[in-house]
Amino acid sequence: MFYIHQSSCISHQPTFNDVDLEDLKPIENNLVPAIEPKYENVPLGQLRRMGRALRMGVGTCMKLLATNKVNGLLIGTANGGIEDSIMFLNQIHDYEEGRLTPTAFVQSTYNAIAGMVGMITVNHGYNATHVHRGHAFENVVLDAAMLLKENPDHSYLIGGVDEISVKNHRLVSLAGWYRHDVVSNADLYTGNATGTLPGEGAAMFIVSNKSEGAKAKLTGLKMLNSLDENFVKEQLNLFLKENPGEVDLFLQGENGDNRLLKYYTAAESLMGEETTVARFKHAFGEFQTVSALAVWLSTYVLQNQKLPQHFIKKNSATAFNRILIYNNYQGLQHSFMLVERV
Repeated sequence: MFYIHQSSCISHQPTFNDVDLEDLKPIENNLVPAIEPKYENVPLGQLRRMGRALRMGVGTCMKLLATNKVNGLLIGTANGGIEDSIMFLNQIHDYEEGRLTPTAFVQSTYNAIAGMVGMITVNHGYNATHVHRGHAFENVVLDAAMLLKENPDHSYLIGGVDEISVKNHRLVSLAGWYRHDVVSNADLYTGNATGTLPGEGAAMFIVSNKSEGAKAKLTGLKMLNSLDENFVKEQLNLFLKENPGEVDLFLQGENGDNRLLKYYTAAESLMGEETTVARFKHAFGEFQTVSALAVWLSTYVLQNQKLPQHFIKKNSATAFNRILIYNNYQGLQHSFMLVERV
């Protein structure tokens, strides 16, 4: 599909500047919040007015765009700057639709991140934001692949970002998707419980058709909606037949919710006996665009040829050349992505 040349990531783990994934960073209050770094490439006058999602999205983008020029920007998000949106709605109520501050309204729109980056870098190229809940980042990948097919000499910045909003967290928690009992992220996969841990973060990539200087290659993508684990298994089997080759690492989005375990068990049954099986949501939490962070992690593994033990569920390969990512959002939205070593 395309090559990945550079990447940038903000998460609950040290992933932005000096990457250190060896020791799992613990959590508090059942939240997996992102560790925000010092944003050196974002104008301070604009930074202080930005909401959390906007800071993370713009910060990860600007780290890459400080040394790269691209022909377009493609961002995936499920909620955008939802905290700013809630803030603006509260202002409408509190001030009875009177004198309202426009900043929260402007920054709460879904396309605020891509728009802000485009303005800061004076990029007049393709600028799109994909909002598809658990398939937001995957649709960005698909869009970028089609653009590169039409414009083989171009390069694009793609990525995904979402934040933990207090009020949105309450709504999702009331719907039964988050854990109510206190649990550490190190113990997320133990026991038999309902719900998971909410997370947030951002991951961005510079992609193109050129193999020179690339860190990895994303070679396959498939999305589907289904509540039937047998159908998911059939589609994964078909995806593997369409993309033949040995899978060294099966990186799955298991999140500790016993209602979703059947999907991962079905998918894992298709892997070879020697395939390393690993999980990532204890480190990053669960959110709609966490698959972008899974691609970042895959690129890191392929570059460094190592994966810290706390990610590994079964087996431990000594070399990684081909990684299969399977993510599942709330049992309905499923995606498969293949990332390969260059």
